[in-house]
Amino acid sequence: MLAIRLFARFRELARSDVLQVSLPEGATVSDLCNQLMSLHPEWTELLRRSAVAVNDDYASPDGILLATDDIALIPPVSGGSFI
Repeated sequence: MLAIRLFARFRELARSDVLQVSLPEGATVSDLCNQLMSLHPEWTELLRRSAVAVNDDYASPDGILLATDDIALIPPVSGGSFI
């Protein structure tokens, strides 16, 4: 079971800071995203524009996930102006 930390819009949609997902051993970041789109179809477009971080680094779609990994979903953000 993987614990996925949720931020911003994902946290609002899930009404939680963390989501538990079950994936087989050797699953990739892409597998995780596909599983999330299956579980939450309304997240599909947001997931496609978001980043996945694994152990505090942005992850590539083919990155292998371990049960001990710290995983986070990071939606796109828009910034304000810097003064």
